[in-house]
Amino acid sequence: MRMISASILACDLSRLAEEIRRVQPYVDMIHLDVMDGVFVPNITFGFPLLEAVKSCTNLPIDVHLMIIDADKYVESFARSGASWIGVHYEACAHLHRTVQKIKENGAKAYAVLNPHTPVEVLTDILVELDGVLVMTVNPGFSGQKFIEWTVEKIKRLRRMIDERSLDVKIMVDGGVNEETMEKVVCAGAEILVMGYGIFRNPDPASVRKMMEGVECSC
Repeated sequence: MRMISASILACDLSRLAEEIRRVQPYVDMIHLDVMDGVFVPNITFGFPLLEAVKSCTNLPIDVHLMIIDADKYVESFARSGASWIGVHYEACAHLHRTVQKIKENGAKAYAVLNPHTPVEVLTDILVELDGVLVMTVNPGFSGQKFIEWTVEKIKRLRRMIDERSLDVKIMVDGGVNEETMEKVVCAGAEILVMGYGIFRNPDPASVRKMMEGVECSC
């Protein structure tokens, strides 16, 4: 099943509740980018905003931690309303331990890969994951241009998952819009994180319709 996770990094935060209500009928999750200014060159959201989002919607909330020392904060993010929690392979010294901690706190766990990181690094831990998020831009800022060669990474990841018959969702984040949607869906992506592509579109219903209408040849 194809899904959209709407990234509030691209919405008008002064009208947060209104913005969420506008896109809510056409998306499946709300995506929250948490940046610490250390792992990535930007600082964004924390627990207060997560709680504010939770008060605005009944949709699952997907929290993408672009931070170091994620273990310190997993429990608090889960308690504040995160349904999914993602951590970067590049930022976790003990990824398996972090994934287990996320699950112990009642959230689904996904690993995130920067554009330069090959999907093969997750070979051993793939069976433990609920999802893998392939970054199709470098993390840190919304509105960047889609990196075309990441499509091949998505295809390799799709083969890795299918060959082992695993129930692991492929997620993509970065430059996903009406122009790039077909590429990532046909490569094997199931959850599309969209910021500008959904919040800055005057007709979010058309985005949903386009995603559902993508037909991929075998």
